[in-house]
Amino acid sequence: MKITKKISLLLSATIAGIAGGMAQEKKAPSYPLITHDAYFSIWSATDQLNQSPTKHWTGKVQSLLGVIKVDGKSYGFLGAMEQQFNNVLPASDDKAYNFKYTESAPPEGWNSISFNDAAWKSGAAPFGDAEHHAKTEWKSKDLWVRRSFDLGNLNLKDLALKINHDDNIDVYLNGALIYEHKGWTNNQFVFVPVKQDVIKMLKATNNVLAIHIINTAGGQGLDAGLVTKAPVANPVLMANQKSVNITATQTRYEFTAGAIDLSLTFTSPLLLDDLHMVSRPISYITYQVKSNDKKLHDVEVLFNASTDIAVNTPSQEVKADITAAPGLSILKAGTVEQPVLKKRGDDLRIDWGYMYVASPSANGATQYIVSQKNAVADFNSKAMIKRPSSLTGTKLSLSTVLKFGKVGISAKQQYVMLGYDDLESVQLFGKNLKAYWNNEGTKTFESELGKAAAEYSGIIKKCNDFDASMYKNALSAGGEKYAKLCVLAYRQAISAHKLVKSPDGDLLFMSKENFSNGSIYTVDVTYPSAPLFLAYNPELVKGLLNGIFYYSESGKWKKPFAAHDLGTYPLANGQTYGEDMPVEESGNMLILTAAVAKAEGNADYARKHWKTMGIWADYLSKEGFDPGNQLCTDDFAGHLARNSNLSVKAIVALGAYGQLAAQLGETAEAEKYTAMAKGMALKWMQMADDGDHYALTFDKKGTWSQKYNLVWDKLLGLNLFPKEVYEKEIKYYLTKQNSFGLPLDSRKTYTKSDWIIWTSVLADKQQDFNALIDPVYKFATQTSSRVPLSDWHETTDGKMVGFQARSVVGGYFIKMLELNWKNKK
Repeated sequence: MKITKKISLLLSATIAGIAGGMAQEKKAPSYPLITHDAYFSIWSATDQLNQSPTKHWTGKVQSLLGVIKVDGKSYGFLGAMEQQFNNVLPASDDKAYNFKYTESAPPEGWNSISFNDAAWKSGAAPFGDAEHHAKTEWKSKDLWVRRSFDLGNLNLKDLALKINHDDNIDVYLNGALIYEHKGWTNNQFVFVPVKQDVIKMLKATNNVLAIHIINTAGGQGLDAGLVTKAPVANPVLMANQKSVNITATQTRYEFTAGAIDLSLTFTSPLLLDDLHMVSRPISYITYQVKSNDKKLHDVEVLFNASTDIAVNTPSQEVKADITAAPGLSILKAGTVEQPVLKKRGDDLRIDWGYMYVASPSANGATQYIVSQKNAVADFNSKAMIKRPSSLTGTKLSLSTVLKFGKVGISAKQQYVMLGYDDLESVQLFGKNLKAYWNNEGTKTFESELGKAAAEYSGIIKKCNDFDASMYKNALSAGGEKYAKLCVLAYRQAISAHKLVKSPDGDLLFMSKENFSNGSIYTVDVTYPSAPLFLAYNPELVKGLLNGIFYYSESGKWKKPFAAHDLGTYPLANGQTYGEDMPVEESGNMLILTAAVAKAEGNADYARKHWKTMGIWADYLSKEGFDPGNQLCTDDFAGHLARNSNLSVKAIVALGAYGQLAAQLGETAEAEKYTAMAKGMALKWMQMADDGDHYALTFDKKGTWSQKYNLVWDKLLGLNLFPKEVYEKEIKYYLTKQNSFGLPLDSRKTYTKSDWIIWTSVLADKQQDFNALIDPVYKFATQTSSRVPLSDWHETTDGKMVGFQARSVVGGYFIKMLELNWKNKK
């Protein structure tokens, strides 16, 4: 798209004007930059954007770098260079090598230089199971390895062990213990300094790195080498970050770089009323520059995207190309191997498909490919460098230089687009499905980039308008701190899903359980996530439910209750979770189907699945009121029999089913289940009563728990439980709060922030609502856990217990949903 100077200035004014007129959040545990799905999701974990490398939500580095050159002087503003290392003994991500190994306990002295390992086998690293993509399979409990090496240089400074291991390990260098650790390195290399007295033991020939590793549970793997720190090449000055503001769809930074002010905006246009936009994985990165001393200055900006965005592990070989499309300059990269949908699991990045960096050709950007470690040095170099149009290797850099020319007090603006074409998104019962934007497979990603460029100004305006509107609505619903929590939750909740169509044409909005167990389409993740989508597009809630209905109605799932999941992401070939949650998932499905009817004003969706819902309702009528020893959505807390909150879910679900029956004209069914639910609610009040509150379980007095499932009785207008139940619980909860929130129940001091916000909706008084919300806001803005928002944290110190970047923070929108539904009456 050709942008004239006049249009550029107009866009600048529009962005600045709207940004100035809306409230934003200025502090986050991690800052969203690129947010589209579970694989294409890049964040900044520090308050200053240039103080740390950017990362995938899993914590693995996926580097975005930004450097602005003002009159020949360079300032870093985006990301940070990773520490570079020189290999002394390469690990497998840099060079292939072999270990000598045995899986039988060797004699004493096996770790010494003099030990004879001639009888040991030889195998290529890394060692491990399939989950570690091993070159030599290791499945036994114990493994002993040795690696002999010579040194051409004995003058080693900052020597470190480079190691990736799972699980417990002892490492020796020339017989001296240099590292011992119980646990694993989270499928990434760590660097352990080697003490000087051990370095002095090294010789020119016949040194030995020896390791004993023990697998204790789960996956297993080993890869190791030795490195020294490399000096920093061509360091840059640091731009001064003046501010950061987060809105629903955008994160905006302001910097000063010498005599130039820089505004940097990341826009992921996740507008829920436009499913094509939700599905299309293209983000805009907008740069606006102007002089702050009223003089003219030469300005160039480097945007660098590491090809690590397109790999699961940095050792995977990538092919990068300079290419083009009508009106665009494009860089493209993907793995050589292209293992489409060959892996499943939690702590994984995508290693198939292609990443794209695109710039409107009218802007005259320079694009090139270099080694990642040389990206900034190359930009700073004044030498004429001949660059290839295609490059194959590891840890490459896709670099784009935007030339602003002479910049004065009038702002100039340019943007780049960062996108990812995953080719095939998920697998559903053996059939690969493409992303919704290319469901028919007739579009090219290059054409989508062209369309995104042509629509740039309109999309930015829509995002600005939506950001202001969403904040205003959340503010009206719950106040400032509540609204800011919604801002933090918005992009995270959406980008933990993949939007596709089933072979039958049904919408499937497929969640991933990020850092919980990696399941795809988990019903008890859908349940807490749903309020955001109920508030903005109920079609997406149907997309959250359709797959589970299909699983039962196709006969693939034969049990009389709802399944827990459809598999392990991205393979949805049937439940892989090891245990059913019968009451939990059946209750969730019935409640959310009723919520869809409430949002749409009719029960047409329920009619389509009435037979299946009847089976689940029948199951709950028999097993739901006084649940057996089973898991609920809070499965991390363990099994619990006679769970009173799970009982509430069953009662509300049966009441919701009765409500739907009435809407569909099923009078007898409506009367039966409505009466049943009301009778159960009265009985529940007697059995769970514990004086000034209701107990955790029917049989354990002196306990308590959040009864967050009650919220749907209130929102759906079922009137199964009298208002006094809500009031008694809220009054009691306010006596149990800690600094960072209300604990989940009396067993532990940890909590789930989504459930706190659901619980807070039971409060009728604004001061009680605020009292429950304020500690959650404190957690979100003061936690020391610098990861995308965790929903499971400790209420005493605000630290994450587990889970991060999950979709369940969509549940924060439940207070806004309540207001929306009230206003519809």
